[in-house]
Amino acid sequence: QVALMVSGGGSVQSGGSLRLSCAVFGYSYRNYCMGWFRQALGKEREGVAALDSHGSTSYADSVKGRFTISQDNAKNTLYLQMNSLKPEDTAMYYCAADPRSYHNEYCGQGIPIYEYNYRGQGTQVTVSS
Repeated sequence: QVALMVSGGGSVQSGGSLRLSCAVFGYSYRNYCMGWFRQALGKEREGVAALDSHGSTSYADSVKGRFTISQDNAKNTLYLQMNSLKPEDTAMYYCAADPRSYHNEYCGQGIPIYEYNYRGQGTQVTVSS
């Protein structure tokens, strides 16, 4: 049984930092496209960052230079380090994973979260001004 468990959300002031974790259970994600997504109140869910099976990363323009996606193979965990947080980063954050070749070929290029085989529960990030 494959499962993703997300943690690390919380409330911070503008300019602060948070690190989200996505623990992976049931498989080794080394051949997967892994992604972080978020959904703000009243808005559609959007891709934030992605990490493909070759270690290549991609980011939404709105978070480039502030967020970093990474992985710890020993802990089978995906991370999203979020620095210089802004109120507009306030959202529910989710992680997702998929091993299929299509996802690895187009990892981080707009595949919506609902097309990922495995999705974790959300964690709330709230940034106050």
